[in-house]
Amino acid sequence: MPRPTAAQLAYGSATVVVSTIAMLLLSQTTTGLGVAVISAAALALGLLVALTVPLPRRRGRHAARTGAPAAAGAPAAREGATGPARVPEPRTATAEHPVHH
Repeated sequence: MPRPTAAQLAYGSATVVVSTIAMLLLSQTTTGLGVAVISAAALALGLLVALTVPLPRRRGRHAARTGAPAAAGAPAAREGATGPARVPEPRTATAEHPVHH
């Protein structure tokens, strides 16, 4: 499992703190059990938020597959380049299924 990013830690921590304070103020609970239940719910909500924060996009081979157009002057866009952004030529039916006589 990859390590959490700074954004995931920040959003998750902020969610736990803000939701705990909000739920405690709204519920006006004074029992230890009520505080424990609210704290557990806030922690679960913080984990959910931290795990659903979008991860940064990868650069390199996977960026070319998303359909992002390459710049005209980029080395991968030049003719004869073998970089990851090179678009393969369309294949014909004869190239896929050669006929043997």
